[in-house]
Amino acid sequence: MSKRTENYLEKRKILVDKALEKFMPKPSNLAGDVIRAMHYTLFAGGKRIRPVLCIAGAEAVGGSADGVLPVACALELIHSYSLIHDDLPALDNDDFRRGKPTNHKVFGEAVALLAGDGLLTLAFTLMARYGLEKRVDKEALLRVIDLIASAAGYKGMVGGQVADISYEGKDPDPSVVEYIHTHKTGALIAASVTAGTILAGGNEEEIQSISRYGQHVGLAFQIADDILNIEGNRDVIGKGIGGDKQRGKTTYPSVFGITKSKDIQNELVDRAIEALNRFDKRAEPLRDLARYIIRRRS
Repeated sequence: MSKRTENYLEKRKILVDKALEKFMPKPSNLAGDVIRAMHYTLFAGGKRIRPVLCIAGAEAVGGSADGVLPVACALELIHSYSLIHDDLPALDNDDFRRGKPTNHKVFGEAVALLAGDGLLTLAFTLMARYGLEKRVDKEALLRVIDLIASAAGYKGMVGGQVADISYEGKDPDPSVVEYIHTHKTGALIAASVTAGTILAGGNEEEIQSISRYGQHVGLAFQIADDILNIEGNRDVIGKGIGGDKQRGKTTYPSVFGITKSKDIQNELVDRAIEALNRFDKRAEPLRDLARYIIRRRS
């Protein structure tokens, strides 16, 4: 990772973390256990890629981090909910995440399930309050909420997760793996960066260009995860490796092999950066993030 990218990620991550601490409720009363479980996963680490992409998407068209911060934080809440649910025994049955025991290992399956529900619903509360309490273009915000809801629901992340489960142990299929990855992971990443551009007042051509960027980057991100599950260092990643193969997951390496998968992700990054040709240096963080996504080690 270049020093410039590292500095950008770190500064935006600090901004997002401070906002999340402000937005999250404190454990209290009979809801204390589930709130503690929500905090556990949300603040267990992570690079805040989705909120950072939201901020970078806004900055690319002249917006600011402050102008999109509630939505950026909502995206991280949704991502954290998905991690809790993905790790449950009914899905991937993982014991560790980011070097720590998974949520259900600490709080039990029932509370972990409800903690995920709590994070997901809080995300939409956060975006609704943003529209009620701040001076924001209400039409743009409604468009963003619709975009994020679609990316998180059956048209996106949920639908991709179902396909992922359904095709475990079956013969690898290129069309299936693309569907799984573009929905399970790519949809929310694309929505994240596009949401920032919409809220910052980007015009339709800018929004469409950023959306294409997000689609390419989202798919490249998941392919990188597939490769890390094979070649990654367990201590760096913070969870076990090799699980995809053991469970018979449909992944890019299982369909195309490692070498071809790396070629595909490199091509996707090139196409993502090409989608930003109309933008000036304000989009440089987006270009850097696209390159970083396939070079990361965790």
